[in-house]
Amino acid sequence: MKAWILGNPGELTLVDKPVPRPGTAEVLVRIDATAICATDLEVISHGPPAVVGGEPPFNKNFTPGHEYMGTIVEVGPTVDEFVVGERVAVEIHAGCGRCERCRQGMYTSCLNYGRNYGEFDKGHRANGFTTDGGFAQYAVNHVNTLVRVPQHVSDEVATLIVTAGTAMYGLDVLGGLIAGESLVVTGAGPIGLSAVSVGKALGAGPVILTDIVDSRLEVGKRVGADRVINASSENVVDAVQKLTNGRGADLVFECSGAPNAVNEAIHMLKRGGRVCLGAFSNTPSLVDIGHVVSNNIYLYGIRGEGQSAVKRAASLIAQKKLDPSPLHTHTFAFDQLLEAIRYFSDKVDGAIKVVIKPQEFRD
Repeated sequence: MKAWILGNPGELTLVDKPVPRPGTAEVLVRIDATAICATDLEVISHGPPAVVGGEPPFNKNFTPGHEYMGTIVEVGPTVDEFVVGERVAVEIHAGCGRCERCRQGMYTSCLNYGRNYGEFDKGHRANGFTTDGGFAQYAVNHVNTLVRVPQHVSDEVATLIVTAGTAMYGLDVLGGLIAGESLVVTGAGPIGLSAVSVGKALGAGPVILTDIVDSRLEVGKRVGADRVINASSENVVDAVQKLTNGRGADLVFECSGAPNAVNEAIHMLKRGGRVCLGAFSNTPSLVDIGHVVSNNIYLYGIRGEGQSAVKRAASLIAQKKLDPSPLHTHTFAFDQLLEAIRYFSDKVDGAIKVVIKPQEFRD
């Protein structure tokens, strides 16, 4: 099969690799579509959170990519949960299944993260982070990570089911969102826009979205935002307070990673409110801890899509209560990955979610 591998930092090469074989409780997936995520760019350029054999992922014959879907073409021993021919979206994380966090359903916070080699093999795997991912034509996946794709959903849009699952995990599990509560989403990237649509589907109101790009705010309106705020022209804290009659919001989902975003988020909240942190920030943030303590504010960090959130997101999509299709903007052939990455990273032509098709080639 053809697959992209990571050499030195920032260096991807298209090569031939053997088609993997499924083991017990695993299936072989023909990858039909893979989306590019900002975390992929971090892995390709810097390494973390990817780790291969206990070391940085460079020059390890490692294939990145973690947001993909495909068709089951082979099942391994004992597999009767799925059959050949089914279309599935694939969760990133399959925890070890034996540590405290995995037994709590928090497999994205597996205590044996990356321990899947040699004498330290605990069975953990995370596609595109600790094991080969979706920038390939085939991948092996554990049945616990598979979610059926609704029939009406295209391959390209199906790659967004996992993204919606991340937003779901942040809102319904960690954030404890209750219908009728107010929600602010800061940052209109793929996760932020997914959080808007998931929040709306779960009954949040009003749903307020902030960003600095008007075109993305317009997409936010399409997926359910009741109000949008351009942070480059308006004080977002003042605007949120005004929209909530001076009481503040119940929940802020922070997806921008901006230097002052966390501090602004806590000042958007009413007393006893919650902040779910869904963005990686490249610099430490200064936060008014006195305000957090005196107002009984809760801060949650989210990692991935734990506690079967992807399955719940897929259910909302199947019922047509959630439509992630406006987030998909561009599709490229498999051998155009480098161009696809450029479109995504530079936001060329308004790119939001950029997808490659591993079974299609330009020539």
